[in-house]
Amino acid sequence: MTNSHPYSLDLASEMLALDAGSLRNDDVSQLQRLILDYATVTLCGSVQPWGRKMRTWAQTQNCMGPARLIGSGELSNASTAALTNGTSAHGYELDDTHEASSSHPGAVVISAALGVAAECGSNGQDILAAIAAGYEAMTRIGRAAVSQEVTERGFHATCLFGPFGAATAAAKLLELDVEGLARSWGLALSMASGSSQFAHEPQGTMVKRMHAGIPAMHGVIAAQLGKLEMTAPKNSLEGPLGFYHLYSENPNLDLLARKSGAALEIHNISFKPYSCCRKFHSMIDCLAIATANFTHDPSKIAKIDVFSPANAIKKHAIRRPNSVMAAQYSMPYITAATLAYGPKKYSAFETEYHNDPTIISLIDKTQAHHDTKLDRYLPDHMANRVTVTYTDGRQESAEVIEALGSPERPLSFDGVLEKAAPLIDMVDPSMDLGAISEAVHDLPNTRDIDTLMCTLVSNSYDSTATLAAE
Repeated sequence: MTNSHPYSLDLASEMLALDAGSLRNDDVSQLQRLILDYATVTLCGSVQPWGRKMRTWAQTQNCMGPARLIGSGELSNASTAALTNGTSAHGYELDDTHEASSSHPGAVVISAALGVAAECGSNGQDILAAIAAGYEAMTRIGRAAVSQEVTERGFHATCLFGPFGAATAAAKLLELDVEGLARSWGLALSMASGSSQFAHEPQGTMVKRMHAGIPAMHGVIAAQLGKLEMTAPKNSLEGPLGFYHLYSENPNLDLLARKSGAALEIHNISFKPYSCCRKFHSMIDCLAIATANFTHDPSKIAKIDVFSPANAIKKHAIRRPNSVMAAQYSMPYITAATLAYGPKKYSAFETEYHNDPTIISLIDKTQAHHDTKLDRYLPDHMANRVTVTYTDGRQESAEVIEALGSPERPLSFDGVLEKAAPLIDMVDPSMDLGAISEAVHDLPNTRDIDTLMCTLVSNSYDSTATLAAE
């Protein structure tokens, strides 16, 4: 596509104007919830096999710097920390989601911001503004791409849109000007990537965990090179061979602009209470209704019919997953594991459960159906409808448009703490969740990021058992 309007420069200018003074009290409160959620989810991911592999890789790089790896507490440089922490953050299907862009911005943007903030000695207010701007850039660029079309073509939205959000957060902390941020996006354009082939190869799924770390690292590098005045296209979004020409068939560049009076995109973020693909969180809520909050005996279930929009069918049909990622992405497995053990038994996705007879029986009773009526809620809502048929012939049905954790049904700060508690216990029961919470709460008043980062270190990291196998 060719467009003479300078969309990239306009958006870059707006992102740099979003400073600490622009943030309202409710913006700061939401950012604190997002950062707390990120911190504890990343801790959980850091002790998974992929999190540990990334830590081992980081050690081999011999990169000196002040950026801390969450979990192990080891120090590295900003880009290495961004890749490692971003992979951990995206490592157990619990990271936040932006429905309209089909992406997970927190795992990307916050990872990049924390690494660069450590190198720059940034204060808490500037860090919050950088994170807010990173969310804005990543989600608006993704929204304008018409993300459901992009993902249908096989791209993974988080990895594809993420470099722009990460570069934005990093560029703000590096104090780049508009031209510098535009250069950074031009560099990020050549780094944007992300295939969903992992969804079709159950033994090739660890790379998906990296789909937040890769763009976080690329965004940091792009901003650092932008600061060094490495030249790159300034019309990276709208140019004739720019982002939208390459990746989007029917982009709507008007969606790059923020409507007058509209809240920041951080308020359009969903928290994930369940450790599986976000597309099926409303389905889990449906199952709760149809089973009286999972109090019915699953052996009395004869059939489960799941009705979903088009984007929830193709890549989510594996019935015998043989990796954690494949299980977390499989609608039949998610349905069966949830009915068998409830929605918050995160370990039910681990390989030791994949041959569980109750889960296998329920998988074989689960059928997927495309409901065209639910397509109308896309991309802003991932709706599902479920009918559970019992062996006595009774049927219970439910339809949920907004899942628990969505902007319409948000988690409070205490709700995020409730989600965090079992995650911390999985990593290191001696860790102080209260100290983490306090450090997040105090972030607007802190002079640097290290106080928070020091609370995210497990003294028993090397002795903690790996929690899953892929």
